[in-house]
Amino acid sequence: MSNTTADNKGKLIVISAPSGTGKSTIINRIIGDEALRLEFSVSATTRSPREGEKNGIDYYFLTEDEFRSHIQADDFAEYQEVYQGRFYGTLKSEIERINNMGHNVILDIDVMGSINVKRMYGDHALTIFIAPPSVETLRQRLLNRGTDSIEEINRRVSKAEFEMQQAGTSDCVVVNDDLEVAVSEVRGLIASFVNSADENV
Repeated sequence: MSNTTADNKGKLIVISAPSGTGKSTIINRIIGDEALRLEFSVSATTRSPREGEKNGIDYYFLTEDEFRSHIQADDFAEYQEVYQGRFYGTLKSEIERINNMGHNVILDIDVMGSINVKRMYGDHALTIFIAPPSVETLRQRLLNRGTDSIEEINRRVSKAEFEMQQAGTSDCVVVNDDLEVAVSEVRGLIASFVNSADENV
């Protein structure tokens, strides 16, 4: 399935990072850059809609049976069961919908999902891992936020150590030591990928 959307004009950018690395901030800084033609995919989930959320806009809200049927049909580019019965995933049809409009899909997923998407889409996808300068720096950032318990911080740091061991599976690694520099690097990597892809269409 590696060439599922290879002939379309849009491409696929996957950004992963440990919690607290600044991934969301970086994405929010570049998502509005019209030259990059980026659009978030709408994820599918089995959780119930919250007040004000709309199906097909905030999420594709599916029952657990519906989600499992999509898994069986190989409809997902990636998915995960965050705990029993609670699934999140990216439908291939959503990637194709955005690509067919000539837009580039941006996915904010964990490193294992990034590996799966890269395996599926090959050169059609660019995977970027955003790393903290060190595990201790990450721990201090999480402590400074003051939003999590020590137990939660330890859990996140432990997960981050595992994710950083997988960083080499990504096409590019950007160390977020200085936010402005990291934003510039990520923007440049995406622009280069999109422009070279456009030239080869």
